[in-house]
Amino acid sequence: MLSDIASLSYLVVGFLIGAVSTAVMTLTEIPSWKRWGLHGVFEWHENQVITRRLFKLPNENHNIHFKGIFFFHFLNGILAGIAFPFIVTFFFTTLIGSFALLLLLGTLYGLVLWIITLVPIHKPITGLSPFNHPLGHVPAFASLSGHIVYGVVLGFMVFTFMSNYR
Repeated sequence: MLSDIASLSYLVVGFLIGAVSTAVMTLTEIPSWKRWGLHGVFEWHENQVITRRLFKLPNENHNIHFKGIFFFHFLNGILAGIAFPFIVTFFFTTLIGSFALLLLLGTLYGLVLWIITLVPIHKPITGLSPFNHPLGHVPAFASLSGHIVYGVVLGFMVFTFMSNYR
């Protein structure tokens, strides 16, 4: 069982690593957005639709709501980042000392997040299938790549934190 201080520090660290990992992931998504627009970045497209629906905003394709897109993008990334140190501590304690294994676990975490949080919801939210997308398979690959980058950064940062504070 984690002490209250350890739990609080994991929450703070999770918040920070989630924010940093999401920022790095966002940087990897910018080229897709510049090349294919909003439909080329699955998460951004979903967040745009969610923002429009929640705040009853006009449905104009040229009016991108970046505040809503990035609010939900960072909210999701931070929440998943908060969960990661706890998951490592409770289920993968033996990996804490291994840089390579934490990078691998982070990569797997990014892949799992993509599979369980994006693949099943993209079409219901946006109307576009991630695997039969009008822009082809490149947006799915870009989205998956972004999630893997997110996971690698999480793994690196959790290793750095946990190896320094064990």
